[in-house]
Amino acid sequence: MTEERIVPMRLQRFLARAGVASRRGSERLMTSGRVTVNGQVVTELGSKVDPLVDVVAVDGVVCSIAEKPVYLMLNKPAGYLTTMKDPQGRPTIVDMVPTDTYPGLFPVGRLDMDTTGLLFFTTDGQMAQELLHPSKHVWKHYVAHVVGTPTEEQLNRLREGIELEDGPAAPAEVEIISDDVKMKNLLAPQGLGKTGGGEPNALVSVTIREGRKHQVKKMLLAIHHRVLALHRDTFGPLHLTRVKEGEWRLLTEEEVTALERTIGREPGTSPIMPLNTSK
Repeated sequence: MTEERIVPMRLQRFLARAGVASRRGSERLMTSGRVTVNGQVVTELGSKVDPLVDVVAVDGVVCSIAEKPVYLMLNKPAGYLTTMKDPQGRPTIVDMVPTDTYPGLFPVGRLDMDTTGLLFFTTDGQMAQELLHPSKHVWKHYVAHVVGTPTEEQLNRLREGIELEDGPAAPAEVEIISDDVKMKNLLAPQGLGKTGGGEPNALVSVTIREGRKHQVKKMLLAIHHRVLALHRDTFGPLHLTRVKEGEWRLLTEEEVTALERTIGREPGTSPIMPLNTSK
């Protein structure tokens, strides 16, 4: 009997292996009463399940350990929450990704409701935890449409690391994007690059390695330039390519290999689902 078939196993380990959350996150799901086994809420840490027999669910959604981890990217439009369930019934990213086909799929990190662009999903809980760990310094690139045009002095404050209300932000790579025709065409589908009356607005390229809530918006507001629209086009080695707004695609083998290198995993050790058409 291989390790994959060992039963029973701790419930929080099962949830982590199913890609629901990290083990610590799985424990929080359990203690908050969101996990059921065979229809019964289980809150006791250390409870065990038989993956071959028991039916485990989180918020009513059945979880299972997939034979192969799944990796995909979504081109998130504005107006959707980065959560798998919203008590208020607002639109969420779960409406756009194939959770029925790939149980246990979840987003790695988040984008604000009005922020568009690349959102990475997986069922690989270990990879997700590694990518989000501060020690990995996974860079994310954003394009921000801001009110007014920041001065070089203001941008230097961001490059040096600016103090925010929730603590200092690490130094960022920032620059004004040239307002040429090619750039306008690139950003038009995301609603960026448009200007109105009054003070001229600008497009700002921002690259950060942190992932705090509203961080890019807070950083730019700290230098007195409010963000009108925000779009993310890279996450670590991933680039938002060949996927239309509101649609998703599975990652290629090359992209998964790049993620493996990012977290220090031996390339080729993450089995992946075969590439198929996006939805």
